[in-house]
Amino acid sequence: MQTDDEDFAGADEIGHVHADVSGGWLRAAVFGAMDGLVTNISLVVGIGAAGASDRVVLLTGTAGLVAGAFSMAMGEYTSVSTQNEQVEREVAVERREIAENAEAEVAELSEMFVDMGMRYEVALLAAQDVHRDPEHATMVHVAQELGVDPDEQPSPLVAAGSSFAMFSVGALIPLLPYLLGFGSVLTGLIAGALGLLAAGGVAARFTAVPWWRGATRQLVFGALAAAATYAVGSLFGAGGLT
Repeated sequence: MQTDDEDFAGADEIGHVHADVSGGWLRAAVFGAMDGLVTNISLVVGIGAAGASDRVVLLTGTAGLVAGAFSMAMGEYTSVSTQNEQVEREVAVERREIAENAEAEVAELSEMFVDMGMRYEVALLAAQDVHRDPEHATMVHVAQELGVDPDEQPSPLVAAGSSFAMFSVGALIPLLPYLLGFGSVLTGLIAGALGLLAAGGVAARFTAVPWWRGATRQLVFGALAAAATYAVGSLFGAGGLT
């Protein structure tokens, strides 16, 4: 005869595993890749439309790659750190409330359980059981009230590293024709468009969105940015798709 512990172990073994949706490496990587692509496609098109030489376009794009990668990494690190610190602050607030007004917190948690579909009597018993351990109760309250798990916060270093690496990769793609010796606004655009399609399609594989929709969406966004910078560049020179 199986014990309750064995039943739980069996449930774990046959259960499914969810992807990480805490906003860590994947969000930073997708954001970095798309930003790198759009930024350098726009730079290449804008500078090229103004009539700049291939050397100037390559220098500008390289500077954009380095500056953008560091900017993205520092921004991601600061953003994720701030988010985690805010969660830590709310945990401290909840911990203090449970210590000073436990009865009201039990009532609050039982109401949440009722809203989830429990009968009131069961919800009250469940809330009281959770509050047997104040620290566990704190985590449950934070998860229910804020929708986050304090023990599963994204890493600032991972987010920064993902953003830095993927921005660099994305920003490099429109520069590849110039690095290979046959650069022009047109070839830079083609390389960038292929990069946007690939990045959008790959990102969509982590979601329920069809790959072609994700790819098309990113291509449209990139095209809008490129058109804007091409128009600006054209105001300063007679360059074109050469």
